[in-house]
Amino acid sequence: MSATAETDANQPNEIASPSLDELRTAAQELHFDLSDGELENYGQLMEGMADSYRLIEGMEAPTLPLKYPRDGGQKPTAGENPLNAWYWRCSIKGAANGKLAGKRIAVKDNVCVGGIPMMNGGRVMEGFTPGEDATVVTRLLDAGAEIVGKSVCENFCFSGGSHTSASGPVLNPHNNDYMTGGSSSGSAALLVAGEVDLAVGGDQGGSIRMPASFSGCTGIKPTYGLVPYTGALAIEKTVDHLGPMAMNTADCALMLEVMAGPDGLDPRQSAGLPTQEYTKALTGDAKGLRIGVVKEGFGTPVSEADVDNMVREAAYRLVDAGATVEDVSIPLHVNGASIMFASILDGTLAMFTDESGAGTGGKGHYLIDAIQYYAKARVERANDMPPTVKNLLMFALTMRKRYGIYYYAKAQNLVRTLRAAYDQALQDYDVLIMPTTPMKAHKHLSDNAPPEEVIANALDMLGNTAPFDSTGHPSMSLPVGLSNGLPVGMMITGRNGEDGLVLRVGGAFEKLG
Repeated sequence: MSATAETDANQPNEIASPSLDELRTAAQELHFDLSDGELENYGQLMEGMADSYRLIEGMEAPTLPLKYPRDGGQKPTAGENPLNAWYWRCSIKGAANGKLAGKRIAVKDNVCVGGIPMMNGGRVMEGFTPGEDATVVTRLLDAGAEIVGKSVCENFCFSGGSHTSASGPVLNPHNNDYMTGGSSSGSAALLVAGEVDLAVGGDQGGSIRMPASFSGCTGIKPTYGLVPYTGALAIEKTVDHLGPMAMNTADCALMLEVMAGPDGLDPRQSAGLPTQEYTKALTGDAKGLRIGVVKEGFGTPVSEADVDNMVREAAYRLVDAGATVEDVSIPLHVNGASIMFASILDGTLAMFTDESGAGTGGKGHYLIDAIQYYAKARVERANDMPPTVKNLLMFALTMRKRYGIYYYAKAQNLVRTLRAAYDQALQDYDVLIMPTTPMKAHKHLSDNAPPEEVIANALDMLGNTAPFDSTGHPSMSLPVGLSNGLPVGMMITGRNGEDGLVLRVGGAFEKLG
């Protein structure tokens, strides 16, 4: 792996036992009242522990494989990148045959493609080049696909707009004055522009579904744990998802067949979800299915009437595909995004600070060179963090100092209550429908927009999408038409593990024409 940032003088192969000054600082931070003599005694006892670090440094750790040849690719010129949706171009050809033979794929730039630079949308990681392929990348290549580049993502994936990436805003193919949605902003734009056939997206609050809605493509956040997250830069382990994006449901289903299944390296997959041939679930109809239209997903404070009307009309059109469609009330849905937000704050704070962008506590694969790179870069380039991340981390740190992890823990427990509320409705209905985003795409901001505008336009669209990242339910967005020249997205959500049924309903709607 190539990690080009300089590391500090205390390289692992020069590991020294903690100094007296370091022990004084550690004791103070841990609220221990110890004399220098006591600290010196503890320091001597630590020599054996330091030996374990020295031993580890001399050992070779396993890495994810690079199975297919590639060169370093190149950064696209402005003329090659009219929507500013490409971060890097390359050509990595996979197996000669397979389900995805001949398919051109863009990979979101928080997912490792070995030998290809990645910056996760931000200056903090700029200059880093991974030496490993994420599990999903290997699987796509094994299925015959060609990786043709890295798509721009929002800065640290913390935005539902397309205005925070350090490489500049990603432009909506329908109208360049508008955002594509995020954080998988480049993936959506490249699909709609016809520059790729398929794209990898990531979803922690709606980041597959929101750009699908704003841009007019299709994308599914699979059931939590169905697709391995191994080899992707994370936000919080309880909400991290990777999934397919395409221009229709059938291609999403085909791509999910390739991506899904355990890899033995991702602790998010501990449930051992079964996979299926998702393309076979696309019967072309919705006969016998019961569909609930969630009242609380409409008429929110930020909803646009045309979006509400188009989605409601589209949902009831599924009667023509053989479904029964009724309104259903899930009162807790209005609090779902707040529960999700509180449930990730301390985990995200730890991910971005204490744990060097990797998190701890899982028996999975760690991107150790990315961890080493980020640990230094996040300090030296802290001012390059976007307003969205600065705002969240300062709030999270303040709340942790006040309350410890009390509210994180309580919110994580409340996620079960939220999941149960949706599951109760899903006992009576096979899928739930609501607008993906309550509004159409936002206009791009001015270059000197203040932080409050940047943050508002990054977070005001995720009320319907974010709850399902915490509860884990499979949830997809597909376009239902244009209003004032901009796409409107409908979100279909199903029972955990029933991704095929969600895709079936999407395919049935598409067949209605």
